[in-house]
Amino acid sequence: MQSLVLLCVVLALSEGFTKLPLERGKKLREILREKGLLRHFFQHHRYDIGTKFPHAFPNLIDVVAEPLPGVVCGMPIPSHQMFNPSQSSTYRSTGQNLSIHYGTGDMEGIVGCDTVTVASLMDTNQLFGLSTTEPGQFFVHVKFDGILGLGYPSLAADGITPVFDNLVNESLLEQNLFSVYLSCETMGSVVIFGGIDEAYFTGSINWIPVSYQGYWQISMDGIIVNGQEIACSGGCQAIVDTGTSLVAGPPSDIGDIQSAIGARQNTYGEYNVNCSYISAMPDVVFVINGVQYPVSASAYTEQNNEEACISGFQNTSADLWILGDVFIRVYYSIFDRANNRVGLAKAV
Repeated sequence: MQSLVLLCVVLALSEGFTKLPLERGKKLREILREKGLLRHFFQHHRYDIGTKFPHAFPNLIDVVAEPLPGVVCGMPIPSHQMFNPSQSSTYRSTGQNLSIHYGTGDMEGIVGCDTVTVASLMDTNQLFGLSTTEPGQFFVHVKFDGILGLGYPSLAADGITPVFDNLVNESLLEQNLFSVYLSCETMGSVVIFGGIDEAYFTGSINWIPVSYQGYWQISMDGIIVNGQEIACSGGCQAIVDTGTSLVAGPPSDIGDIQSAIGARQNTYGEYNVNCSYISAMPDVVFVINGVQYPVSASAYTEQNNEEACISGFQNTSADLWILGDVFIRVYYSIFDRANNRVGLAKAV
């Protein structure tokens, strides 16, 4: 039986911490739009924590997903690399079945154990998920081959110890944290295990306590546009999530933001702005732990064609806000498990 494995592999060690370079590719929404499937996707899948538009990394780094990776099918898929347990001399079957729910459907599979290498770090006794049934067509179209979840252990399927926790438990990391820099270019993004690299940010790091140890969840004070608080009035909860490409929030609040920036809904359910107006559009300012984090129009929009640009804000079915890649590209993000806090600093 062949299965798609949910892990990340091999790369570089430097300066006392381990760097894993990432490649930015097309988002799922771009792929579905090109295939004429985007409208169908929006009609059948609500945008929530489990329904994401991840970047097409060969293996998706997701700081929110269940720390047991998992996705795509028992049938060969030409565009994906498959893992064949019979070809690994160190693979061991556990006899345990696995089911993980995503916004796009349920992933069914099995739990195996093998040596897992993340960059230069080797975990010789790691449980992981291999999928035998994929949820709908979602994982067929994406370009990555699996997911390495970096959320808290409380999210892990069946209480399995996640990869990051095993790396910490085996003293393979200098610090019990990881950090993420997302470049605006195809190359240049990186996740750093066990350290913070000052080359990727300027100024000081602002630390925010984790409000719930599952997702990387924090308390947000409010959202300001043109000097007025227009969303998250009185405070709200948000998660910092590399597995979501946009900023997502409750429909009424997102609607107010779209109106404030002049965005209009298109036939796909996305919101467009005129690209020629971007220089005059306002910053959207996220207030977190008393600190303002402005995101400019050039950062929260993306060009779709010569005239139309897509707004980086999207409705979610839950009250929880999701600060995805639109936000993380502007702010270098540090996920500190030792102190249960998130650090943010202005990315270079």
